[in-house]
Amino acid sequence: MMMKWSAALLAAVTGLAYGQSSVSLYGIVDTGISYYNHATATGGSMLGMASLTGRVPSRWGLRGTEDLGGGFKTFFVLESGFQPGNGSLNYGGRLFGDQANVGVSSDYGSITLGRQLGMTMYALINADVIGPSIHSLSVFDSYLPNARSDNAIGYMGKFHGVTVGGTYSFGRDAAGPAGPGATNCPGQVPGNMLACRQYTALLAYDSASFGVAASYDVLRGGAGATAPLNNSAYTDTHNIVDGYVTFGSTKIGFGWIRNNLAAATHLQTDILFAGATYYATPALFFDAQAVRYLQRGSEGKKDASSTLLIGRANYLFSKRTMVYASLGYMFNSAQAANAVAAGGTVGTGMDQLGVMVGLQQKF
Repeated sequence: MMMKWSAALLAAVTGLAYGQSSVSLYGIVDTGISYYNHATATGGSMLGMASLTGRVPSRWGLRGTEDLGGGFKTFFVLESGFQPGNGSLNYGGRLFGDQANVGVSSDYGSITLGRQLGMTMYALINADVIGPSIHSLSVFDSYLPNARSDNAIGYMGKFHGVTVGGTYSFGRDAAGPAGPGATNCPGQVPGNMLACRQYTALLAYDSASFGVAASYDVLRGGAGATAPLNNSAYTDTHNIVDGYVTFGSTKIGFGWIRNNLAAATHLQTDILFAGATYYATPALFFDAQAVRYLQRGSEGKKDASSTLLIGRANYLFSKRTMVYASLGYMFNSAQAANAVAAGGTVGTGMDQLGVMVGLQQKF
């Protein structure tokens, strides 16, 4: 098998193999108008263009493949995330912040080099029926919709329903100065092999009626990086166990996410979620999800907890065009200040209502 991989890589580099190739342009533009109350300590409201999507982040990309023969293919992905409201780039201003990678695939799996999705993203794709939207799991953990790695090598193989994957990053986040997708941790520092390293792993099984997945994701800090991961001895670890079942026109997803931050102070959080998608017709479908968030500090006590309820109605005018309305309600404990909308604000201890009406176009 090693000789086959070596031959395929040599052919890709030297141009000695010629085969059919294809390049496709694709994308999604998704935005709308949002409202939420209790946005300040005095209870003020907010109405405006949503800074985040109500379904999936807007992006465009180029994807290409070439058949090398013998079951081997080379591929590349260049994918750019952006804000439709003002045209700015996501993920710390990167031109191709979603993905920028090249690789080789075969029946044995694929090897990918460059900026790519971590296994946390793949673990959540099937179980999280709401996805990376404005009212979602991301309001509790902003890393989840940004689970990508710079300077990474990855492997993924699928064998009779079983998926095995992993990534290793030599410097997980080269953008800055701040934000969940720009933590200024480029790593690859001479004399410090741990600085800004990241490794993720996935084991999943999918069938026609159900699936389960588990992932492990460790981020290391580095000198000069955004706090709290500003030391290579500090780590941030995510563990996910989730699953889904389908029957008829309904899909039910559920899962558990634990995040352990081991830095100057220790913080542990747990996210429990369960949701469902129901298709009333091929064009009209509904999503609902309940999320429970628990936070524990260094003393081991419950510092803050919140419960988020989400409902969303979606209508397809065509395969490419959709309208939707998303409703979220956040119940905060006395010490919690988790906003109902990703990127939003809320007064400490206040409950919050959020609404978004949006339009999505695919190409």
